[in-house]
Amino acid sequence: MDLALDIGSWILLTLGGVSVLIGGIGALRMPDLYSRMHAASVTDSMGAILIILGVMLQAGLSLATIKLAAILLFLLFTSPTASNALASAALLAGNKPRAEVPDTPETSQ
Repeated sequence: MDLALDIGSWILLTLGGVSVLIGGIGALRMPDLYSRMHAASVTDSMGAILIILGVMLQAGLSLATIKLAAILLFLLFTSPTASNALASAALLAGNKPRAEVPDTPETSQ
């Protein structure tokens, strides 16, 4: 049973780390503030969920698991709220989203 918990936790930790890495690369490659913010916030939330779940499996049923669950709940509430506040502040500061329409066969006619 310990081997199954170890394998499950390491899978979650690896997926969380990969998610955060992909989000960081995606945030660097996106063209404007709003798409960067979207890439960072989605992968930040997913990475945090996976990593904390992996650590919770490693901790077993203990006080540390309850504390990690509280941290996870806090992150799930504050991360989207912070992203929304940042987007609202950027919009109020005059940073407009890109309104670029890609060339597709339907729009080029």
